[in-house]
Amino acid sequence: MVDPRLVPLRDLFASYARPGGPAGSGGPGAPGEVRSIAVVGNAPMVPSPARAAMIDGCDLVLRTNSFVLDQPGGDPVAGRRTSVVLWGRMVRATPSSFADYPSRLYVLLEPMRMFHRPEVWPGSWPADLGLVVARNDAVAVPLLEELGVPWREEGIAPTTGTTAAWLARVLFPEAQVHLTGLSYVADPSPERWDYQSGARGRIGPEHRISAEGALLQRWWKDGQVRFWPTDSEEEAA
Repeated sequence: MVDPRLVPLRDLFASYARPGGPAGSGGPGAPGEVRSIAVVGNAPMVPSPARAAMIDGCDLVLRTNSFVLDQPGGDPVAGRRTSVVLWGRMVRATPSSFADYPSRLYVLLEPMRMFHRPEVWPGSWPADLGLVVARNDAVAVPLLEELGVPWREEGIAPTTGTTAAWLARVLFPEAQVHLTGLSYVADPSPERWDYQSGARGRIGPEHRISAEGALLQRWWKDGQVRFWPTDSEEEAA
């Protein structure tokens, strides 16, 4: 059962779904029906027609922060569809971030506001683009509790990618969830962030990547999600 506090967010997500007809489903579902979800992180990925087709074939495609979409004539890597964007205030915008933004739902995650981090705003934000704010008490807090980290004492916040994966599972427990572009599932101790866009960045001290990687690995091994490695063209067994 979905937390009643999250029902409005679930319904908003579902309103941006497009029937994709995943393999074995018997064809596309009804408008607003969410049977398959792709959660796409921003780690560098090798080209993969299978991965790109999986992403674009899902009913709902979640992306985060500084994402990159495949371009016409380019290699198939991360697909071209975006349904929902999960983002933080320190986002580094890419050319894909706000392309065709009226067709997407933008959901702001701000767990560090629990620790009184001041409000900032990305200068690249379109003046006429609205947004939805995810409730920390219904999203960040239960995820941090599931991670089992001392978040209150140490000022810990979950990454946007893990939050997107958690939301996919919690909002749509019956859907098939595919994870890709999240390098810390296979390598839970990265030294920095490397992005598909070519950028690099430090990992904020508020994150506990090893705990997040272990949680996502557990979901994968338990069959709760399916995982597509960044360095492979195929889904992991």
